[in-house]
Amino acid sequence: MDALNWLVGPANDFLWTYVLIGFLLIIGVYFTIRTKFVQIRLFKEMFRLIFEKKESNDGVSPFQAFTISAASRVGTGNVTGVALAIGIGGPGAVFWMWMIAIIGMATAFVESTLAQVYKVKDGDTFRGGPAYYMQKALGYRKLGIVFAVLLTLCFGFIFNAVQSNTISQSFMDVFGLPDWLVGLALVILTAVIIFGGVKRIVKVTELIVPIMAIFYLLVAFYVVIVNITEIPAVFMLIIEHAFGIKEVVGGGIGVAMMQGVRRGLFSNEAGMGSVPNAAATANVSHPAKQGLVQSLGVFFDTMMICSATAFIIILAGLYSTGEQSGIILTQASMAVHVGSWAPYFVAIAIMFFAFSSIVGNYYYGETNIEFIKAHKSWMTIYRVLVLGMVMFGAMAKVSVVWNMADLFMGIMAVMNLIVIAILGRVAFKVLDDFSAQRRKGLNPVFKASSIPGLKNAECWEDSKVKDRISKL
Repeated sequence: MDALNWLVGPANDFLWTYVLIGFLLIIGVYFTIRTKFVQIRLFKEMFRLIFEKKESNDGVSPFQAFTISAASRVGTGNVTGVALAIGIGGPGAVFWMWMIAIIGMATAFVESTLAQVYKVKDGDTFRGGPAYYMQKALGYRKLGIVFAVLLTLCFGFIFNAVQSNTISQSFMDVFGLPDWLVGLALVILTAVIIFGGVKRIVKVTELIVPIMAIFYLLVAFYVVIVNITEIPAVFMLIIEHAFGIKEVVGGGIGVAMMQGVRRGLFSNEAGMGSVPNAAATANVSHPAKQGLVQSLGVFFDTMMICSATAFIIILAGLYSTGEQSGIILTQASMAVHVGSWAPYFVAIAIMFFAFSSIVGNYYYGETNIEFIKAHKSWMTIYRVLVLGMVMFGAMAKVSVVWNMADLFMGIMAVMNLIVIAILGRVAFKVLDDFSAQRRKGLNPVFKASSIPGLKNAECWEDSKVKDRISKL
């Protein structure tokens, strides 16, 4: 227990965050330069690709894969996490969220492109992710198993307990519902979805994600329009606090940076190795297409949803008192703008955000359980345990569990970042192939032979690509 306390204690939590910052910044900048600023250069292309039709009946469409990842990305971190970051680190934390998102877009492109290159066919679906490219590209299956176990524990169990806890606490505070009843309802809803397989998960996420995002952004847009004359001052405030020009609450550039990067990473997941599991499910003609789509996902999560929460909080001005934090700060800030119905709106938003995350997080665990051992009994056990953790989270205090999740998340991120730094050259060549075909006015089609020496890209073997095209 002493060793555990040392690992997740405040001092080492601070140190661990800076280790992550170093990895994220160095590798993110490296990917940005090597891809020639792909997140800016092909930003318009990302919007075109997200609505492209899939290549055949197998797998899911680019948009559906986007919604699976967005379901996991867009969760309590976008509402509660942003409030915590601002409450502790001040408005400057928002600037560092933006910076880690812009850099993270390049990282997201690389890891999601690699997931596509090394995905595998599983019936009428595709699977892939860091565990798969650790085995197929590096030849280290044991390393892949370690990653798969960490991701399953972190997303399938711990993060889902955190999400259900947030929902139950919110509904208890606003509607007075007992935690066991909220937990039971969540278990039933989750069971109906996850026992239906990936196809049902896709149907749910492609319905929930657009609705919840548009509704939340419309409210934030209303708040901004009403306070439009204050927006320039808000940007100035964020920049001033980001560089320690004006200290507030937690004070200083260090705290602002730590909170911004930490909450930004937790929210958009760039480099963590979770999103590639969703990226691999898409049926596209070229791996770079889904890499670009998932890069856009980082922008959507942080630059739009997280920024919406940040503007609502900063414009209300309550963060500077230090009396409120987390979901309470968000609710109080919303009440300043829209009145007494704010707690109800936030509770419903939390329900949509957190429940979609439970579904998305479950899928990440599922595809990694399949990597470890593809057996129906294993999957049944996993599903039952996930439902148990959803119920546990709804009724328990999860502060220690949250600290463990931060630790596992950090280990996962470091492992994945090192691996994609080694394999990055494959993603760069895939991007070059995509760009060359686009310059010729073609709809890019990838073949494994396009990159000399590329091995174990079984879904992209020339004969399979030719067969897929002939069916169109």
